[in-house]
Amino acid sequence: MERLYIVTGANGHLGTALLKLLDNTKSKVRALVLKNDIIHEKHGKNIEFYYGDVTRKDSLNDLFAGIDNYETIVIHCAGIVSITSKFDNNVFNVNVNGTKNIADLSLINKVKRMIYISSVHAIEELKNEETIKEVTRFNPDKVTGLYAKTKAIASNYILDKVNEGLDAVIIHPSGIFGPYDYGRSHSSQFLIDYANGDLRVSLNGGYDFVDVRDVANGILSAVDNGKKGECYILSNNFFKVKDLMNLISTFTNKKPIKYILPMWIAKLTAPLSEIYYKIKKQPPLFTTYSLYTLTSNAKFSHEKATKTLNYYPRKMAETLKDTILFMKSIGKIKKDLVFTK
Repeated sequence: MERLYIVTGANGHLGTALLKLLDNTKSKVRALVLKNDIIHEKHGKNIEFYYGDVTRKDSLNDLFAGIDNYETIVIHCAGIVSITSKFDNNVFNVNVNGTKNIADLSLINKVKRMIYISSVHAIEELKNEETIKEVTRFNPDKVTGLYAKTKAIASNYILDKVNEGLDAVIIHPSGIFGPYDYGRSHSSQFLIDYANGDLRVSLNGGYDFVDVRDVANGILSAVDNGKKGECYILSNNFFKVKDLMNLISTFTNKKPIKYILPMWIAKLTAPLSEIYYKIKKQPPLFTTYSLYTLTSNAKFSHEKATKTLNYYPRKMAETLKDTILFMKSIGKIKKDLVFTK
């Protein structure tokens, strides 16, 4: 039976990386985008685009129409990554209610498998730098921030649907980084600001960052190799922010960072940073929540994914080089940034 992939959030960073991989397969691909999204040449020529909104179930009818004759795989990437401090109903609506709609339709239409893209933020943080591994249930009251809570709630809903017969696998990426980001993700904005000389100080914090291409490969492996009802962390390693910036200086003409902003000053000025970037209509680099994240336990294990999904993340130097090249190619990084090796 011919395979059909349905990808939600297809215009996002991860969605775009997935479409690049799927365009090289012989499978049919339906990509869900919002009505006002611009379809660029970035996407493959063999992708069928459908306009709809995951929060409006009636707008998804065409996306799921006529799939009886296919082995249908649903990859639910649609979501809003938010590091803002205030409650945002749109974040909750998309991340929770949108996921419920896709899961319900996947169960009703008897899809072969659904892959839900959750986050490591949905997993309760462990103390004393204990290694964080996959769990079998999620507690939104034990995680910090709206984004984390919505991912925990939605992950529980997926597991509930598994008990009702849905064949689903949950993926937990760490901080996604890498090329193919045509939007304004927080990690990409940080890189752009540093490369363009708009960011001259660093913070003494860090997180586990992973290449978007490795996450995309891990997701496609989970389609065939993941086990029903199981969760898989797709992480890499912990990187300090200053080390990422200084790594860039080893292969470009950027000078190493000399100044580290004390965390107490960053936390004090975080509310002003949110206002500043809101005026500029850009994602804020530092907020109260993002600073919490940079000081939280980010020691994640991808051992389970390595064993089951043959998941091996690449080195960060490759990710940074490829990301900078991509950002230069679309005009987001100035031409005066030069590779020295």
